[in-house]
Amino acid sequence: MTVSHRQRVYLADGARTPFLKARGGPGPFTPVDLAVQCGRPLLARQTFDRTAFDLVILGCVNVIADEMNPARVAALRLGLGESMVAFTMQINCGSGMQSIDTAYRYIRDGSHQMILAGGAEALSHAPLTLRSSAVEWFGRMYAAKGALDQARAMAGIKPAFFKPIIGLERGLTDPITALNMGQTAEVLAHRFNINRETADAYAMQSHHRLARAQADGTLDAELMPAFDHNGTVYDHDDGVRPDSDMAGLAKLNPVFERPYGKVTAGNSSQITDGASWCILASERAVEQHGLQPLAQITDSEWAGLDPSIMGLGPVMASTPIAQRNGFGVDDIDLWEVNEAFAAQVLSCLAAWDDYDFCRAVLGLDAAFGHIDRDRLNVDGGAISLGHPVGTSGNRIVLHLANAMKTRGAKRGIATECIGGGLGGAMLLEAV
Repeated sequence: MTVSHRQRVYLADGARTPFLKARGGPGPFTPVDLAVQCGRPLLARQTFDRTAFDLVILGCVNVIADEMNPARVAALRLGLGESMVAFTMQINCGSGMQSIDTAYRYIRDGSHQMILAGGAEALSHAPLTLRSSAVEWFGRMYAAKGALDQARAMAGIKPAFFKPIIGLERGLTDPITALNMGQTAEVLAHRFNINRETADAYAMQSHHRLARAQADGTLDAELMPAFDHNGTVYDHDDGVRPDSDMAGLAKLNPVFERPYGKVTAGNSSQITDGASWCILASERAVEQHGLQPLAQITDSEWAGLDPSIMGLGPVMASTPIAQRNGFGVDDIDLWEVNEAFAAQVLSCLAAWDDYDFCRAVLGLDAAFGHIDRDRLNVDGGAISLGHPVGTSGNRIVLHLANAMKTRGAKRGIATECIGGGLGGAMLLEAV
């Protein structure tokens, strides 16, 4: 389809659950539970029938065994009908944004008119796994015939077989570089001279901004309370520390590179459960159903880079969007950069403002420029909110749209780094 015949695509509405910090055991909600908790009130406030959607797409990384293809399970539980096609996306941290981008491209190219695109993740439900040697032993026990074979198999038992491995820890380690995500942030901190104090100051600001947004009702438009089976109400992001200060953050030890590392539990994103949905609609669907869009999605980009510096994904994905649309750094009113680690976000800012990096890596004639912190993650981010991996990309796009509307901004970019050496970005413009 030629550019002139592409349909306009709007982010018509959206909602998310509170982000709930994992606290040592499975939380009250599975990924599908979370998707349903924010999906029901979102759909209830629409003027159209639930079957008006053409498709459901849901990002989810840690799919649990009882919810294979959680997009389909959620669609059925939300009453979207047995004929509703639904599929699940998995591109690590980019899964929730990829669901929006896939919907955006379907609608833009004319094959669909309205799509429900989301992300859901319950990291507290990430499985414990057995090491391969233990699996082999269980296999021998299962295959043993008779008491003698069973006794021989039993003789091979080792205590380590019963010590499970945290699946999430393995999932956050890159299989190519053997670096975990925190170590990749340390690589960037070293490359761009990000010191511990600067990283902690950024983390403190994230908590203060989220606390302010909670207090003044900024998040009310997007946040839907969740209710567990016992009737407990979860109505806010519970990882925020309003009293976060430099003295407290300075007491925390480095997690990944002791004793001199810059990355601590205090300046990293939190392990969290949460879900988010966005309703994407064509111009025809907007007119047909009388929708009032939050923003128009006008461009998107995905980029690949060395997994050991995956945190620069936002730089590699966002810069081409700005270039092909003729925008400089000052033309973007608001930025949502997912806060995987404070050092990682600060390294992206440093890279954009580095003449040599921009010339050698991005092919620019000059530095892209300085991004004013007053335009970056204005209501906090994953350091204070948490980072449910399959959800975060969806949340930052939704929040960017709401923040643009609240502040009267003309355009904004939502972007994130992605484990495995990828980056994603989306350009939103005011309606």
